[in-house]
Amino acid sequence: MKIGAEEKNKVRVMVACLALALLAVIYWMRSGNPGSASASPPQTAAAAAAAARKNVPQVREITLDPTLRTDLLLASQAKYEGGKRNIFRMEDPPPPPIPTPVTQVVRSTEPPPPPPPPPINLKFYGFSSKPGEPKKIFLAEGEEIFVAKEGDIINRRYKIVQINATSVMVEDMMNNNKQPIPLTTPPPTG
Repeated sequence: MKIGAEEKNKVRVMVACLALALLAVIYWMRSGNPGSASASPPQTAAAAAAAARKNVPQVREITLDPTLRTDLLLASQAKYEGGKRNIFRMEDPPPPPIPTPVTQVVRSTEPPPPPPPPPINLKFYGFSSKPGEPKKIFLAEGEEIFVAKEGDIINRRYKIVQINATSVMVEDMMNNNKQPIPLTTPPPTG
């Protein structure tokens, strides 16, 4: 196999790397853990526990107090005064707001006007008149139909004040509201 000049350099670098790796493995194997191969005799578990107890100070066992000392607990509590900086963003805190001068707003002491009375929900369908009898009108509220003349009270709430040819004046006795109701044609049934 022929190796060119360029390939020779690659081979030399590879051989040098392998030699360094081999030296590193040998060094690691020889050094290992120097304490593990020493000639110290193995200790028993009881001897190890006794040696561990020698290192623990006796003061800890004596000062163990199971009572709750609220004075120490209260002294260790501190109120957190949170800053205005967001700990999750790297930016400067916003500048403090510029105080604006407070102007006195003069409010009128008048009570608001009362709400308008509710509309009368009656529909004027027509009227009938016989000679010698007063005019009667036909009014509907929802599905109920009422027949009334001037002065009658409908649905214990509405009083018929005046009957005209095109409208009826109705008074809501609960709200003292008078409202004209125009004549409408009844919806077709069928």
